Amino acid sequence: MKKNKILFIALIFSGLLLSCKKQLDVKNPNQPTPASAKTESGIIALSQGSVYFSGLGSGSLKYGGFNGSFWNDPVSYHDLMGDEIGVEAANQFINQFSCPDYVILDNGSKVLNPQSPSQQIALLRSVNTNANVDNNPFYYEWGYMYAMIGGCNNILSLVDGITFSGSSETRKNTIKAWAYWWKGYAYSRIGSFYYAGIINDGFTTTNGNYVSKEKIIVEANANFDKCVVALGAASSDVDYTAIMGKMVPNFFQIGKGAPQTIDMWKRNINTMKARNLLVNTPSATMTPAQWNQIIALTTDGVKASDNVFTGRSNTNSDFMGASSGCTSALTVGSEPGYRVSERLVNDFRPNDMRFANNFQKKVDPWIGNSDRGIIFNTRYDVVDGGNGLKDGTNDVVVFGTKAIGQYELYIAGTYEENTMMLAEAKIHTGDVNGGLNLIDEVRHSQGAGLAPIAGTITDPVVAEKELRSERRICLVFRGMSFYDARRWGVINAEANGGGVKNVTVVDKDGKVNTNATIIFNYLDYWDVPDNELVYNPAAAGSDPVKNPK
Repeated sequence: MKKNKILFIALIFSGLLLSCKKQLDVKNPNQPTPASAKTESGIIALSQGSVYFSGLGSGSLKYGGFNGSFWNDPVSYHDLMGDEIGVEAANQFINQFSCPDYVILDNGSKVLNPQSPSQQIALLRSVNTNANVDNNPFYYEWGYMYAMIGGCNNILSLVDGITFSGSSETRKNTIKAWAYWWKGYAYSRIGSFYYAGIINDGFTTTNGNYVSKEKIIVEANANFDKCVVALGAASSDVDYTAIMGKMVPNFFQIGKGAPQTIDMWKRNINTMKARNLLVNTPSATMTPAQWNQIIALTTDGVKASDNVFTGRSNTNSDFMGASSGCTSALTVGSEPGYRVSERLVNDFRPNDMRFANNFQKKVDPWIGNSDRGIIFNTRYDVVDGGNGLKDGTNDVVVFGTKAIGQYELYIAGTYEENTMMLAEAKIHTGDVNGGLNLIDEVRHSQGAGLAPIAGTITDPVVAEKELRSERRICLVFRGMSFYDARRWGVINAEANGGGVKNVTVVDKDGKVNTNATIIFNYLDYWDVPDNELVYNPAAAGSDPVKNPK
């Protein structure tokens, strides 16, 4: 076994505790104290820190010139390539890898990608080198997720040696369930974004046996299944609740972020397994059996009343900063870091109260430097905290705010995602009206104020178009749009049916084109980071580590 210098660089932190000890008591998972290795409180702190600091936090990858966090960098890459947002800034090449091959304007003129290289795939290949160090965008999601996996492996190696109070078996199995869930989550992200990965059960060691993305997803689901087994062994509700109440930070435990019951957690697992199948299978090749598998999983997936895994900011930015800690925070306001996409605006139906509550038209369009592209130009801002609208007595959903502790960041599956997956599966298995009813349900839950569409559409192609727009709206800023654009073929080259037509693009002179075409031609799964391969070369018999596209 070789020690992976890159894989675990994410575990090298500046201190043992975050600044707000009473709210988020996170020890350095790479340097557990003797107490943390032998006590109940220590293993809880280790469990919390391995996830919220090492895997999902803002402090674990402060590497060289990179000063972002998981939620405002790697996740924003998905939102950028999913065309929810645009960006002019060049950190980690984000403005370049979110620039399409070309745009055709209303007058027929073609605006080519002005970057060098002038195609995203070539650009990504040119920057995926260890010499780029902190400037390599390939590294960060990989680094965060393998840091989480390593931390969870450490938890599993220690938990059986801990003396617990109360029901020892329940408390021990609750912590095991936690570790298996987050391993499943991390492998899900690796297998849904990278062409290959490593299955590793060690903490400070790894291996060079790279396996395909499909095998990584199998491993993700296997860990979710182990989580279910551990939850089944947690027989004391009192002790289960006691442990979960300590592992989820206090300031997360409001709204949907309160600790889940065992049954809620099992439904969260079903939603994640459905996601793993849906987002990693091109829509055109989904089989009836796969759609029925989606139906089975989502029928017992996250419900509207269920708690889910969420995160929030606090005054000390222990988990994320309120003003810049996630895609949403960086997109709201009149001078945002990210700019809302005109194509996202295109997806709203007339009189959707979610649009009226969250968007404001600018006096003049914002126009970025045209030598960095044009699709980031926009006429709209996202209103910080919304406009306070109500649909009857219900508040209309707010897409973002910089107010401390107010934005509920969804970390994994949600009711909206689960319901939209079920709706899509129903449409594809002949129950068009059943799918439309579910779209209406989600719209109502978010205060859209739209008339029901169930019973008004019979053509599955039209219903599918309605579903695609609704997914982009109801799941906005949740890191799902790239997965969808990939499986729907939107990111493909023109020769493979990719791109979007009849959309809005504001050109470099501020002219609003309403019948434009965008051809993205993006890499569907990213290569293994060179930062990893330099120190941990692929062993003989490994699956390919580079996407052949």
